[in-house]
Amino acid sequence: MPQQRAQNAEPDDAIPDSDTRKSQFSPPIPAAELLSFLKQTRGVQTWTEEHFAKVLKIDLSEAKEALAVLQLQGYIEPVGTTGKWRITEQGDLVSGAKPPRFTRQSVEDALAALRNRINAVNEDPNAGYRITEAVAFGDFLGDAARVQAADVGIRLERKADAQSTASAKEHAAELAFLKQLRGKTALLHVQPFEHWMRTRSHRDLLG
Repeated sequence: MPQQRAQNAEPDDAIPDSDTRKSQFSPPIPAAELLSFLKQTRGVQTWTEEHFAKVLKIDLSEAKEALAVLQLQGYIEPVGTTGKWRITEQGDLVSGAKPPRFTRQSVEDALAALRNRINAVNEDPNAGYRITEAVAFGDFLGDAARVQAADVGIRLERKADAQSTASAKEHAAELAFLKQLRGKTALLHVQPFEHWMRTRSHRDLLG
C-alpha cells in the first residue's frame, strides 16, 4: 500500500504513515490522501461524510472509519448534531492549506500549459525521462471563484538509453526535472506521483 509522502515540519501527532491496514487507529487509505482532502476542502465551511466519500471515491464504511481517525487527531470536528463536519485550525495547518487567492481560470490556464509541456517532453527523443502518469487535484475541481494552487502528481520513467545514476542522485535529478517542468508559476504544486492520487477525484493531464 502506498505510504504517506514526506511532510515538512510534520506535527508530532500527525496521522501515522505506516501500513494503514495494520493499525486499528489508522484509516484503510493513505494518510497523505486524507490530508489532500483537508487541503482541498479548506474553503468549504461544512461538509458531509457522503461528500468526503465522493471526493476520495471510497464507500461510507471506509469514510466513517477515516473520519473517526481525523477527529481523533483533532483535524476535524462535528457541527453539533447536524451530521456535518468542519476542518479545525490544526487540520488546515497539517494539510498545508492556504487561503484561496488564485482565480480558477488562472489555475486552469497553468494546467493547460503544463499539459503542453508534458506532451513536449514525451515527444522529445532527447529527453532523459518519459512521463507515464500526470494527475491534478485540488479545490479547482469545484466551483469556487478563488482557489489554491493545484496539486499535480507526476511519474517519471527514465528512458532506456538515458544514463542512470545512484539512487540518491537519481531522486535529486527527478525532483530537479519536476521543478523545471512546473516552471516559475506559483499556480502549481508538482510532486512525485503516488497511486492514491489516481484513486481519488482528479484530472488526468496525459493525452
